[in-house]
Amino acid sequence: MYSELLLSATKSLSLIHGKEVHAHIIKAFFTTCMFLQNVLLNMYCKCGDMSLAQRLFDTMPTRDTVSWNSLITGYSQVGVCRKSLDVFNEARSVQIKLDHFTYASALSVCSRNGDLKMGKVIHGMVLVSGFYQRVFLTNSLIDMYSKCGGISDASLVFDSSSELDDVSWNSMISAYVRIGWDEETLRTFAKMHRLGMKLNTFALGSVLKSCSSLSNSVILGKMVHGCIIKVGLDSDVFVGSTMIDLYAKNGLLSEAVMVFNSVPDPNVVVFNSMIAGFSRLETDGNNEHNYEAVCLFSEMQRRGMRSSKFTFSSVLRACNFPDDFELGKQIHGQIFKNNLKHDEYIGSALIEMYSSSGSIEEGFKCFHSVPKQDIVTWTSMISGCVQVDHFERALSLFHDLLGIGIKPDHFTLSCLMSACANLAVARSGEQIQCYAIKVGFNWFTIINNSQIFMYTRSGDVDAANQTFQEMENRDVVSWSAMISSHAQHGCASDALMLFKEMEGCNVSPNHVTLLGVLTACSHGGLVDEGLRYFERMKVDYDLDPNAKHCACIVDLLGRAGRLVDAEKFILDSCFHDDPVLWRALLGSCRVHKDTEMGTHAAERIMELEPHAPASYVLLYNMYLDAGRKSFAMRARDLMKERGVKKEPGLSWIEIGASVHSFVAGDNSHPESHAIYDKLEEMLSKIEKMGYINMEALEINGSSPKQNGSFVNHHSEKLAVALGMIRLPQLAPIRVMKNLRVCVDCHTAMKLFSESEKREIVLRDPFRFHRFRGGLCSCGDYW
Repeated sequence: MYSELLLSATKSLSLIHGKEVHAHIIKAFFTTCMFLQNVLLNMYCKCGDMSLAQRLFDTMPTRDTVSWNSLITGYSQVGVCRKSLDVFNEARSVQIKLDHFTYASALSVCSRNGDLKMGKVIHGMVLVSGFYQRVFLTNSLIDMYSKCGGISDASLVFDSSSELDDVSWNSMISAYVRIGWDEETLRTFAKMHRLGMKLNTFALGSVLKSCSSLSNSVILGKMVHGCIIKVGLDSDVFVGSTMIDLYAKNGLLSEAVMVFNSVPDPNVVVFNSMIAGFSRLETDGNNEHNYEAVCLFSEMQRRGMRSSKFTFSSVLRACNFPDDFELGKQIHGQIFKNNLKHDEYIGSALIEMYSSSGSIEEGFKCFHSVPKQDIVTWTSMISGCVQVDHFERALSLFHDLLGIGIKPDHFTLSCLMSACANLAVARSGEQIQCYAIKVGFNWFTIINNSQIFMYTRSGDVDAANQTFQEMENRDVVSWSAMISSHAQHGCASDALMLFKEMEGCNVSPNHVTLLGVLTACSHGGLVDEGLRYFERMKVDYDLDPNAKHCACIVDLLGRAGRLVDAEKFILDSCFHDDPVLWRALLGSCRVHKDTEMGTHAAERIMELEPHAPASYVLLYNMYLDAGRKSFAMRARDLMKERGVKKEPGLSWIEIGASVHSFVAGDNSHPESHAIYDKLEEMLSKIEKMGYINMEALEINGSSPKQNGSFVNHHSEKLAVALGMIRLPQLAPIRVMKNLRVCVDCHTAMKLFSESEKREIVLRDPFRFHRFRGGLCSCGDYW
């Protein structure tokens, strides 16, 4: 009777119940046998009261193997691994005959403690004891070796065992999954299936996760899905959630929805997988998918399910669009209601949501409200700053991050390189690159891709190309970034040659790749090639052209002087209401001095974007270039009437660890006097070479010197003058500008490069201009 009551207490883990039974035994002066004492000992061990278990064990007059096994297992279960091994060694010292359960308990302790050395010692004891053929111990050995990092030893135990059961196969599959050996996982699973071993939900879930990491994941996933249906586990919630995740990650949402609908009673995990599947496609801007994610979230609320932090983080990512901002704020309210506002996982999702909506200050509030800021939270905040063009703030956050001793990961460093790229501060980017090398992140593809982008944006195409050549694992982003780099720097033949090499490596191009190819054709004047690649986009690569691709074709035709064809292309395209295409046409009209078509293009742009200053400036410059000063003044007056303000021109140059910025006629720089003296010297040289500031003559009919500083002292000229003073003779001068380079500055830079025998790289928002020996990489088309 006592044994039955104690077994009941053990099963229900009721320590109070067990103590009451023990008290009754003592009160009744009942003489306990070893069996009853072992049942008592097991009860205390299973209920986690090891102090009473040890006291009882010490008072036992005789102990058998079961007694020692209970105590070893008890200490192992409560996490006191060292004590558990001490009891095991004590049992050996008193020469108790250990059985396979004793060795299994000791191996379990080694698994928990990660003690591979002791595990191998116990393995040797198992071999000596003759228990090595017991499948129970085989499974314990596989588990121990896999969890202690000895996967080759686990494979050896598995392959050399003459008897394996379902647990053995599942343990081996689990071991391969744990270290990411996806192909070996699938091979073991296939062999297990051929031998007719019983498949369980654990094995199937592990195999599905492995499928997600392989290139042919969809085909393999569907094959495993067939096995799941065959064994009747397709309605299991664990398998169902993994299947949904696999299909959703590969963009097969219809299949994911079918799996979701086939689960009879989906739990929170299944709902989370489906919501994450819809949210994952947010980058396509598909509002329908975002709406479905929110509807599923509402369905969870109606069913009374308690949303987890994964639920909220997924549904927040479905609100990462300005149109969904109000909905995101409502979900933020639900997070407060569920008391999850301080969770770092949700905090990262909130930062991303507010940053995507342009509310960076709200993002900072969420960042500061998270008590435990891990690297994911910091990276989200840095990424948010980069997203809204607060690049200096992103770099400042990085310094704060290092200051408090948190180590950045490769995603953090990638975001920071993006900030350096947009600021065109190659020196700071090189320091981050050195840090990545120091901590061993330089082999990550995402880091290498960011380096290529950073050097490209800083005008150093040679450094970008060196990074690309040294990469071991190039993905489509790597190829696209390098093709775009060559295209932006006017190296059309290099870009197209690289694209052919990419095709030879069987890497499928994406929209960015083709944009780089079309840009190269446009800058290289390769009209026929550009049109051919544009036609191949849909036929050969199954890619639908977007507005940017069409703008490249307009630019391509416009550069060749085929303005009528360019206009017809716009009108025939589905992007005829996109100002980007008309602005490309207007730029071509300016170069070819076709004021009639240019006026029409400008009027169309102003209808679509009445408050965009770039269109008015282009129109003004077109009239000025054509010698129609009155029309140019009328365009300027129109800007004033409509309240359109031109963004002030700003240029900057990085020298050493400092960034120096200038506006036109700037006198605020500490070396202002030396800068103006150098600039006057440079201007004097190029005037002897025939340079005349036509803008000054056309506006005021005066010489440049009579006209004052603002015409001859453009911001980019001041930045170049400082570079001439401070940088070594062989170092290229790299200047960045926030506005399009004007005709006068373009001409002056060509002559500066010739007279000073220096390479000048000037980047504006539209393209790079590399000046060498009086020539420009853009072919004088800007």
